[in-house]
Amino acid sequence: MRVLMIGDIVGKPGRLAVKECLPSLKADMKLDFVIANGENAAGGKGITKVVAKELFSYGIDMLTMGNHVWNQKEIFDYLPKESRIIRPANYPPGTPGRGCSIYNIRNGISVGVINLAGRVYMPEVDCPFRKADELLEEIKDKTDIILVDFHAEATSEKVAMGWYLDGRVAAVVGTHTHVQTADERILPGGTAYITDLGMTGPRDSVIGVKTNVVLKKFITALPQRFEVANTKYQFNAVVITVDENTAKAKEINRIFNFE
Repeated sequence: MRVLMIGDIVGKPGRLAVKECLPSLKADMKLDFVIANGENAAGGKGITKVVAKELFSYGIDMLTMGNHVWNQKEIFDYLPKESRIIRPANYPPGTPGRGCSIYNIRNGISVGVINLAGRVYMPEVDCPFRKADELLEEIKDKTDIILVDFHAEATSEKVAMGWYLDGRVAAVVGTHTHVQTADERILPGGTAYITDLGMTGPRDSVIGVKTNVVLKKFITALPQRFEVANTKYQFNAVVITVDENTAKAKEINRIFNFE
């Protein structure tokens, strides 16, 4: 089975990148399943029902989220109704939506997707490591193939999660920093790992934001209103090959396409 996991989609340029790049990738790579992080898809912060439907129409099967999940008010009512969008599972009990979902690929083959948030330099949430244990126990009899999007800032926390889940899931991929790392590998237990998928959005920007705005903030130390850059796009992702018999990863390869 071949799975594509797309880095944080940022605004309209990111959605355009998905629209233009995904169809050919699905055909050329014979992809079975496509996941993308959509927490920046609507104007750079959050997601809306309209934007989510747009992304699903381009061929994305499931969307994960992150710390900007609550930026669009309508999401509070929409998340509980849409099983194809999951938010970090380690938000406190009672939070709208779900942090894990199982997707049926074809007869006899399903994939479990878990979304977790880090705690280092991030908003306070419950322990992602203990939550991972809890969810794996819950879904172990429902699916063997499990993919994890760990939305976190600190590389050390992401690397630690990779080792913590090695051998228990097919993949642990990091999101959030919008800069693709070059450390993709298969860990000893058969788990595909990369510290950050990168960003699918405006290439000539500061992690998706207009460069002049960010530069002004750094130079003056004054608050600025961040706006998504309107430049040519980049498309960051990884394609992971999973052995359906063992539920272990066999290969992971980075993708960095640009307009």
